[in-house]
Amino acid sequence: MLFLVVGVYLLCQQLFRKTRIALLHPLLTATAFIILFLKIFDIPYESFKEGAGFVNFLLGPSVVALGYVLYEQIRYIKGNVISILTSIFVGSLVGIVSVMAIAYEMGADRVLIASLQPKSVTTPIAMGIAEKAGGIPSITAVVVVAVGIFGSIIGPFLMRMMGIDSKIAKGLALGASAHGLGTSIAIQMGAIEGAISGLAIGLMGVMTALLVPVVSWVMSLF
Repeated sequence: MLFLVVGVYLLCQQLFRKTRIALLHPLLTATAFIILFLKIFDIPYESFKEGAGFVNFLLGPSVVALGYVLYEQIRYIKGNVISILTSIFVGSLVGIVSVMAIAYEMGADRVLIASLQPKSVTTPIAMGIAEKAGGIPSITAVVVVAVGIFGSIIGPFLMRMMGIDSKIAKGLALGASAHGLGTSIAIQMGAIEGAISGLAIGLMGVMTALLVPVVSWVMSLF
């Protein structure tokens, strides 16, 4: 299962690099192929999860490893602490409130809303937040990946359209809205963007964990 996951992803990555079609993003095509493979050969999900568990384990260390990139660019952070924290607070608050309001208006139940709240946080943190809030972690994981793919594709385009050229702003936007996938795009933009985006991932996790129960309580009053 581990070789299946790695092999399929590498093949799908090559396909994406050759076509550059957004809908052929390697996470989308690899996921679809693996699901089809499991269905055809009637392989239980539990067996797949156990065999490919090492990939899931690497989610945590991969986020922590971004700390080294951040350390290399620490000088760009020291003079922008207030603006960075303000951006993260606003981004987290808007992300939580908007998805809760939309889900509520569309008739979603409390469990689904709790699963959607941490959509802008990296997967291992988001799943923990959703579980504590009474949501379903597996739904959260799917939504987080979808948000990451969408943000990493649309984010750079929107920033170009809006004329945003600040490296710190680009990194914050991608890390705060598209977490790991956004950070991978930010790293391709430059070292500063990648470092700030990695910082945004961690700060968004902490801020969202703090704001989710508060926002849920406030919205329950209306």
